Amino acid sequence: MSTTPSPWAPRPGYQRSNALPQTATDPSPLPGTGQRYQIHRETAPFVQTGQAPQQAAPAWTRPGPHSRRRTGELIARLVLAFVGAALMIVVIWIASLSASDSSVLFTTIALALIPLGLVLVVVFWIDRWEPEPLPTLVIAFLWGAGVATAVSMLVNTTVLYAAAESTLSLEGAFQISAVVSAPLIEETTKGLGVLVIFLIWRRTFNGAVDGIVYAAVVAAGFAFAENIGYFIRYWDSITSIFIVRGVFSPFAHVTFTACTGLAIGVSSRRRSTAAWVWMTPIGLVCAIILHAIWNGVIASAGSPLVMFLLVDLPVFIICMGIVAWLRWAERMTMRSRLDDYARAGWFAPAEVQMLTTGGGRKAGKRWAATRGQQAVYAMTAFQKGAAELAQLRQQAVDGHAQADFSDRETELLDRITSARRTFIGTV
Repeated sequence: MSTTPSPWAPRPGYQRSNALPQTATDPSPLPGTGQRYQIHRETAPFVQTGQAPQQAAPAWTRPGPHSRRRTGELIARLVLAFVGAALMIVVIWIASLSASDSSVLFTTIALALIPLGLVLVVVFWIDRWEPEPLPTLVIAFLWGAGVATAVSMLVNTTVLYAAAESTLSLEGAFQISAVVSAPLIEETTKGLGVLVIFLIWRRTFNGAVDGIVYAAVVAAGFAFAENIGYFIRYWDSITSIFIVRGVFSPFAHVTFTACTGLAIGVSSRRRSTAAWVWMTPIGLVCAIILHAIWNGVIASAGSPLVMFLLVDLPVFIICMGIVAWLRWAERMTMRSRLDDYARAGWFAPAEVQMLTTGGGRKAGKRWAATRGQQAVYAMTAFQKGAAELAQLRQQAVDGHAQADFSDRETELLDRITSARRTFIGTV
């Protein structure tokens, strides 16, 4: 083990309280009771002075209690995944009918994966503090790529033909479809996907950032399927269409639907459990208006570069500024909730500082790496468990505690305690 002092040093001779609570499953005192640790002031974890004893397999490597899944939620997940995947396949199959050969289809799919990958990287970066459940994110993607895209294609095509017959002008029909029909039906179907996820898995919504994350994944799925259709339809000018949709505006749909997701996420923090009823339409109207303005600008813009500089870039910068502020607010909320547990003795102040700063979390993992791979796994579990614990308590503070709040809180505290024992070598 490296003996180089960590850059995170507390007052000399720091000693954890002897009055720390015990875990629910282990009668022995919490790690650190009666033992001296050296803690660095800013962003590193506890470093025990002296040689850690040899230990058996740590408790965190053994399967712990798992959250009980409601049968209804599991059925809903399977049904939504099946319907979304089936409709996505249908959408891609319909688009493939216009392809000259299979190579065109595979090439367009590969091209559509480029902006999709870019969007998902940004989404996962935003969501890295307390990641949303992967199965639910998959549902969100399939809803966007399947359900929202299929319904939008059907309605937009119907409106286009109806407008062409009534106006006797194909150009006017396209304008109506782009500025009226597309924003209305596309944002409604995408927003409905976020709302469905919220209503079924409400406990995974812990604020505005979570709403934006789910909305972004739904929108990313929609854009992915839509891009395949556009790339096939305009294959003769694939370079220019890819630049416009894949390079200049990969976050367009994400920006629109994020308005709805933001409103739903904010409603999850309201005292009233029915706040989503009036807040969701507010976000949806904003999404529809922004989408309509966007399509109108595209129709009138003479140059994709001008559109990118005057519209895409400023909107993206503003949105990222809002997301950065929301993430900061989320960190402050997390710090407040962990301070609650710190006052009860479950965390040291230095641990709270480490857990609620980006630099601190990285420093904690770097320090754990000097103690072996098990310590790294334990530190990761410690940080993730602390984030989940803070979110769980915040739900209770907001008045939305679930019936199993006490059981989940006990489980998380046990997991956190076990992880701490492992990475400081007291298992």
